[in-house]
Amino acid sequence: MFITRLRFLGILTIVLTLLGATSLARAGEFGSRDEAKAMVERAAAFLAANGKEKALAEFSNPKGQFIDRDLYLISYGLDGIRLSHPYNVKLIGKSALDAVDFDGKPYGKEIIETATTKGNGWVDYKFTDPTTKKLSDKTTYVLKTGDIIIACGVYRH
Repeated sequence: MFITRLRFLGILTIVLTLLGATSLARAGEFGSRDEAKAMVERAAAFLAANGKEKALAEFSNPKGQFIDRDLYLISYGLDGIRLSHPYNVKLIGKSALDAVDFDGKPYGKEIIETATTKGNGWVDYKFTDPTTKKLSDKTTYVLKTGDIIIACGVYRH
């Protein structure tokens, strides 16, 4: 009986250890709020150092330095026109002001208003997570730098 109980506890310990390691590995698959904010700040520094044309080209590069797992940048003009997007070039040149989430929240307008009135901040909305293909809560950090708004969103898993 004692050996059976010991064997059970040993197996339980192994299973729990493996589950913990899986959770940690999964957490590393996705970007965090801090990483999204840091990416936006790096992008603002890149823009300042390299100019608008080079920065927008790099922000739109799907294999560029501003792609990290599920994190990527989108930039906007102060008028809400998308200036860069690494995965959907059809959106470049189109207004984000009419973008609404699945609940009807005008998140595009809120992104622009947050950046233009506060300078930076977070905007919450619902969006389809491209990695899971499921509707997810998303929060996007936005930063106004000159006449450009840089944004990076995080899916809350």
